[in-house]
Amino acid sequence: MANRFVRSSKYRHVFGRSTRKEQCYDNVRVSKNAWDTNLVKANPEYLAVNWDSSGGGAFAVIPVNERGRLPERIPLFRGHTAVVLDTDWNPFNDSLIASGSDDGKVFLWRVPDDFTLHLDVPADEVQDIAPVGKLSGHPKKVGHVLFNPAAENVLASAAGDFTVKIWDIESGNAKLNLKVGEVIQSMSWSANGSLLVTTSRDKKLRIWDTRQEKPAHEVAGHAGAKNSRAVWMGEHDRIATTGFSRMSDRQLALWDVRAPEQPVDGFQMLDSISGVCIPFWDDGTQCLYLAGKGDGNIRYYEYEHDKFEYLSEYKSADPQRGIAFVPKRGVNMHENEVMRAYKTVNDTYIEPISFIVPRRAETFQEDIYPPTVGLKPAMSGQEWFEGAEGLPPKISMESLYEGQGIKEVAADAPKPAPKKAPEPIKAPEVKKEVAEPSPVTTPAMRSPPPSMKEQGATMMAVADKFQDTEPVEDDGDDDSSFEEVQKPAERTSAAKPAGVETKKQDSTPAASKVWEDVEAPEQPKAAPTRKTTDPVVKSPKPIDDAAASAGDDHSVQGEIKNMKAMMAQQSRQINSLTETISELVAEVKALKGS
Repeated sequence: MANRFVRSSKYRHVFGRSTRKEQCYDNVRVSKNAWDTNLVKANPEYLAVNWDSSGGGAFAVIPVNERGRLPERIPLFRGHTAVVLDTDWNPFNDSLIASGSDDGKVFLWRVPDDFTLHLDVPADEVQDIAPVGKLSGHPKKVGHVLFNPAAENVLASAAGDFTVKIWDIESGNAKLNLKVGEVIQSMSWSANGSLLVTTSRDKKLRIWDTRQEKPAHEVAGHAGAKNSRAVWMGEHDRIATTGFSRMSDRQLALWDVRAPEQPVDGFQMLDSISGVCIPFWDDGTQCLYLAGKGDGNIRYYEYEHDKFEYLSEYKSADPQRGIAFVPKRGVNMHENEVMRAYKTVNDTYIEPISFIVPRRAETFQEDIYPPTVGLKPAMSGQEWFEGAEGLPPKISMESLYEGQGIKEVAADAPKPAPKKAPEPIKAPEVKKEVAEPSPVTTPAMRSPPPSMKEQGATMMAVADKFQDTEPVEDDGDDDSSFEEVQKPAERTSAAKPAGVETKKQDSTPAASKVWEDVEAPEQPKAAPTRKTTDPVVKSPKPIDDAAASAGDDHSVQGEIKNMKAMMAQQSRQINSLTETISELVAEVKALKGS
């Protein structure tokens, strides 16, 4: 616990909330086609679902507010002569949608005003919706369609002829043609719409300079044989990919667009599930969502300091074949919803999944809802084809929260400061207990025990300290016998070890510092009664000043005898302490070794 850190993040406790069956979109017939697409696309107003229908291909559009069981007969968007493989909503017009089909055509559709599925007409009189535009140019099936996120009316389509065509849907012409040379498995635009990333069956990751019609980078991607997906991470020059290893383990990788030779920090293994992992990027929260195709789980990560920090995982027993995420302007801010997904369940109904920041608040949460992309493009299609670049203007989420409609954020408004490295939140109390152990529990930190020679020197120095150092009354006899005995300089050399310098009166022997955990006796003071802090060793009885002044030799000899007895007792005690500490040191070493 001492080395555990808590990463600071507003989204660390985001959780996925499922929806009750009666609030889902029931009686849905999802296409059974096995082509690897998302099957569902969403915007704040509508859901588009690849429909299982006879008599040619079709897809359904469901208004998001018409939950519950759908009628048995609903108006379908019908016009393709083969099954619909993919759809995509125009990012700047919630009523305009494009579709790609197995018939090699790309159709454009417009949702009628006041469109509803609950019509007051008999079932046999329900009219289907016809396309408003047709784009022909691919000789084989069109597996993917994707609108440019910055330029108006620019659409990319990937087909079985191993090419990606860039369409100007106003004129109906394919103005650019990217020759991939292999089956395209996924594609994603950069935020400013100038670059396009593709993954393909040849396991290559290609970053295209679309208007030059050539790849700026072409590198080896995931080594597995199964499909790989790529998503451009918003305004970052980073790409996230999911795929498989040679051993069919699911992987996640982060790529630097400027140097994509190898993924940043290599390939990260996720699990061994066989379904493709579908990535979605949320630029507002800087989070990456991974939805497993064939399982019911959605795991999500926060992008910080050039790596993905795992947050949590939404788990469900209901597997999903198709899934879609809404743009940020479509979330419910009154419930602190930061993302919403729509997943297909058993190909019969669609369930909304809300990802919520758990906090109690009655006002707009500005820190989790930064400005987001609105409905205004950065440039026209013609300007984009001529080489223009730019990011679409942002709108204020607070204006949507307060019901004031869409309000653009000033172009010169300062951008939010980039995230700084958070200071780790430590567990200080636990660390303090570990960092400052008591001397008894960590004897290995003490100084090594002294030798017997040093012990003897220490005892003699302690004995010197107990000599009477009080000044003797001036009786006019400077050569008294007591003065001769008192001075330390006149003691024999046996009383002190060689090399230990003894100061006069108030001195502390250097050898006594070896034992840091044994308290030395206090220095004797002028008071006649001397004390020691040693709880074991008793202080010797003070010398009778009257006897000393009289020069009683017998008293001095008796005091010296007491000193010797005390020294012997202290020597025994020190030997006992030395043995105890040695045992403790050995025990600590044994514990460390285990």
